[in-house]
Formats: sequence, structure tokens, C-alpha cells
Amino acid sequence: MTVDACFPSSARCLDAGALQTFIDAFVHQLKGERHTALTISNYENSARHFADWLCRSNIQLDQVGEDIILRFAEHRCECPGNRRLAGVSPRYVRRVRRFIRFLVHRGVLTAMVPPAPKKIDLQIVAYQEWLRHHRGISEPTIDRHGSMIMRLLAGLGNDPEAYDAPLVRRVILDEAKRSSRPHVKTMTTAIRGYLRFLATAGLCRPGLDHAVPIIPQWRLSALPRYLPASSVEQVIASCDLTKPHGIRDRAILLLLARLGLRAGDILTMRLDDIAWNEGTIRVCGKGRREIRLPLPQDAGDAILDYLSRARPSVDDVRIFLRSSAPFRPFKGPSVISGVVRLALERAGIADAPTRGANLLRHSAATSMLRAGASLDAVGTVLRHRSIDTTAHYAKVDVAMLRQGVQTWPGDSSC
Repeated sequence: MTVDACFPSSARCLDAGALQTFIDAFVHQLKGERHTALTISNYENSARHFADWLCRSNIQLDQVGEDIILRFAEHRCECPGNRRLAGVSPRYVRRVRRFIRFLVHRGVLTAMVPPAPKKIDLQIVAYQEWLRHHRGISEPTIDRHGSMIMRLLAGLGNDPEAYDAPLVRRVILDEAKRSSRPHVKTMTTAIRGYLRFLATAGLCRPGLDHAVPIIPQWRLSALPRYLPASSVEQVIASCDLTKPHGIRDRAILLLLARLGLRAGDILTMRLDDIAWNEGTIRVCGKGRREIRLPLPQDAGDAILDYLSRARPSVDDVRIFLRSSAPFRPFKGPSVISGVVRLALERAGIADAPTRGANLLRHSAATSMLRAGASLDAVGTVLRHRSIDTTAHYAKVDVAMLRQGVQTWPGDSSC
């Protein structure tokens, strides 16, 4: 089907004027990104409508800014094409914004002034650089720690030399009154790191990190949340292998279920991470720690099937890409969790304890232990830094726990 065939004939009544050449170039770019004909026609329709409205409203191109876009979004449309609407849909406006970004990229339109960025304390920037080079944590965690310290500065003040133990303690306890316990616990980690950084730089007295109160949260007190092995297989089998995204999702689910990978591991996985001759896969996880794991046969076959039949032919080193244009890597770990959530829905599993990628990680650990794997072996596969973390899963190994159970004294005669 051609673009013209998809495009409503009434839209041809719109006069794009001098912007017609750029609309044609915009359409050419969308074709290069391999969007569907219907998607291209929708973008062309929106761009043509916006161009026609600019002409009818006597608005010059160099006047286009956020206020003009809002006026277009709210105008009572009497443009050609049998439209009689008070305002246009948000999706329609998003298409117009993309056309405007295209014009900016082409140098036809001056970039609109973005909102003023939040003021960032220079010490926070230095702290984030310190985390980046000395702690080896991921960029999202660095950003989160910086945001948390910015929030705490309202109570701490901007003079580290004035910090003392009562002040640090009071600020955290005040925050605990208006935030959840897990959030405050993460915040205490950020503030301890910040105080250590300041002390290292000679900007505050040393030892203040010990003044940060401990937020009680009993470690490893809950049972692991997992799916039985039969339910995991249902989830994997729910993928529609007649569609590209089904082939991709099955490969993702198998990696999560067989190797207990994290969503971030899937997100950053590259083509050269797989050593096909050796049957191994390289995983780069938390703290930039790399490890090579054996690649299970079914997971390897699923990846190979995806690469040969379903992965878009684009110049990108990431293994897993979007299945619809524009073909590019996923934006974040939440997309991988979304793959698991949709698979649970397809499999009809409504009682899953959680619905994210970690559910299959916990299920993999539990399954390995019940199959006879040692805690050390499971900890190696899951890349735990502490054996205590792996021991958390031992609580669901009923067969192993039964061996240590002693007879209840009440069952014995005196």
C-alpha cells in the first residue's frame, strides 16, 4: 500500500505553501526509518495541517514557538478536509512537534528555548563525578543520588563546614515523616556517600556519615517471590512466534528465566557478548562487573532465531531492539519488565506475586536450588556479592529445610 493510498483525499485540500518541500523531505526520512505507510501518512497529514494553519493565521515560520504550538492545539479547526473540531488530539500535536524538530535539525527553524534547567549545586556535580570514577555505579543511580542530595540541601544548607551530627540526623528524620521507608533508606545511602565525599575533599568534618540514622528494614525477612517452574514455562510458551516481537520476547524471557538476568543486563546486551563457539554469554551488571556465563541451549537457539528472522537490519550493536520503527534500543529497564508483565497476562497467570523482570530472576534462583545446586553456584550465576543474599532463597527449599527439622518434643513420651 502506498502513502497516497493511505492518505485521506480531503487532506490534499490543505496547502502547505513554502513548507511543502520540507514535508516531502520529512516523509522521505520517515520512510528511511521504515515506518509503516499508515504512520507516515499520519505524520504527513499533521505536518500539512500545521503548515496550512500557519498560512491562514498569518504566522511566519520564525515566530513558531511553544505558544504557537499551543494555539494550534486549541484552535477551532475550520481548515479544509471537513474538520469541525475545537482543538486537536494530543497525539496529533506530538506529530507536529516531531515535524518541528525535523525543521530545527535541518536549520530551517531556530531551536525553541527549552525550559530553564534546575539549578545544580557545583558540589553535587563534583559528588556525581566522584561516584562515577570511584564507586563504579550506573548512571541512573548517580542521577538519583544527585537528585536526593539536592532535595536534602534545603534542610542541610549549602555550607558543609556548618554540618554537624544533630543537623544530619534531624534532616533525615524529617524526611522519614513524609516519604516511604524504602525511599528514605535509599536516601540515607546517598547522604552517607555525600558526607564521605565532602570529608575526603576536606569540606566537612570527618565521621559525619556515622550520624546518619539507620532506617529499620529487616534484611532477608520476607520470602522470595517466585513462580513455580510450570508457570514459568507457561509464560515462555505464551509468545506468538509468528510475529517479530514474539520471537524477540521469547528470547528475552528465556534469558531471564534460565540465567536469572536483570532487566538492565538484557538492555545493554551487545552482539559481541555472545561467544557462539564457546557457548557462553558475557554479562555486565552492577558495579560494572563482568562475568561469562554458559548459554543454555534453548536460550541460545531463541537468540539465534531472533537474530536470523526477526531482528531489524540496522547498524546497532545492541541485541534487542524495538520491533516497530524507528528501530532502536529500548529506552530503559521498565520495557523489559513490560515484556514479562504482558507475558503473564497472555499466560493467564493472575496471581503472580510481582509482575516485573525480577520475578523470573527469583524464580530461576529458586528452581536452581531445588534442583540441587549449591548456594555458591547460585550466587555465582546471579552475581551476588554476599552469600547472605543467596541464602535468602534457601527458605523456599522445603526438602533441604526438612532435613534440619527436629522432632517436636510433645510427640515423644517422657
